[in-house]
Amino acid sequence: MAANTTLVTGFPGFIGRRLVRALIDASRKQTIVCLVEPRMKDVATAAAAEIDAKRVEIVTGDIGARDLGLDRAVGDRLVEEMTNCFHLAAIYDLAVPIELAQRINVDGTGNVLDLCRAAKRLERLDYVSTAYVAGVRTGVVYEHELALGQAHKHHYESTKFQAEVWVRELQDVVPAAIYRPAIVVGDSRTGETQKFDGPYYLLRTIALSAARGQPIIQFGRSDAAFNAVPVDFIIEALVAGSRDPDAIGHAFHLTDPDPISSGALLSALAREYAGREPSMKVPPRLVENALRIRRVRDLYSGAPRESIRYLNHPQRFDTRQASEMLTRAGVSCPSVEDYIGPIVAFFREHEADPAFAPARGT
Repeated sequence: MAANTTLVTGFPGFIGRRLVRALIDASRKQTIVCLVEPRMKDVATAAAAEIDAKRVEIVTGDIGARDLGLDRAVGDRLVEEMTNCFHLAAIYDLAVPIELAQRINVDGTGNVLDLCRAAKRLERLDYVSTAYVAGVRTGVVYEHELALGQAHKHHYESTKFQAEVWVRELQDVVPAAIYRPAIVVGDSRTGETQKFDGPYYLLRTIALSAARGQPIIQFGRSDAAFNAVPVDFIIEALVAGSRDPDAIGHAFHLTDPDPISSGALLSALAREYAGREPSMKVPPRLVENALRIRRVRDLYSGAPRESIRYLNHPQRFDTRQASEMLTRAGVSCPSVEDYIGPIVAFFREHEADPAFAPARGT
């Protein structure tokens, strides 16, 4: 383990893998230690070898355990040598049961914070939260806000909220920058993604309708903002934030400052994939209720009913702090219209590949 060491959780996930590569490319002096579950060791080792086997070390553990499940010698080395930490690991399933969400999202964050508090040379924690800690709030949500008595739509949101509260409470002893991404989609240049969930359920619906010669359904509040951001923007923003000392102590909405509406998104996807507009409107509540039925969810690759709420919730995210920080680094969020082509092209190429299917809920 090198003298300057960054711990990363969430590798070799979709964002984690790209982040580690970007961090290695950004600094020759940085060595990355990736904490992974034992079952992911082989996949993680292969991914590390593709990036830089000499500078990316894989250690196994369990973020849900008080000592992170680390071998004692590894834990001791991290306490002596860790200077930075990126905490990305979380359960992102919108239908996750509360016990699992609590263990990984909340307890896991607390355990990472414990290690950070013990680390003798720690400079900062870069913590990845989510814009949806805002829960069911409507209107404009500001970056400095967090706990305003809001309820949450499901356990993923509520446990990420709890975890961010914990990070904020320890700011005096664990200096941290907090990042709140919107819904993350594929690369804006290549369309590459890891699985077809989130807005890709809309593409599944469009593809099924097109294949059957049926009308394409328009559902969701057509005027509600739908905030999606490409993964390459998220990576650039995380690297920029981690290199900015003024980012410590702040939360940043990594969201589209000018989001597309749900109606415009579905229309754009339909035009790009099927060459035609949606022509039949279905109330979002009807769709949400239909997705309670397992057969209906299976038809749409396991789409959770919780996902429909993001199409009809009137919520916008202020980005003034993020914009100031990213402007200093020369980073900006591309418009959805600019990358809809690569997103749909990648989906079309891989839509029948089971490797891209999201995990199905029960």
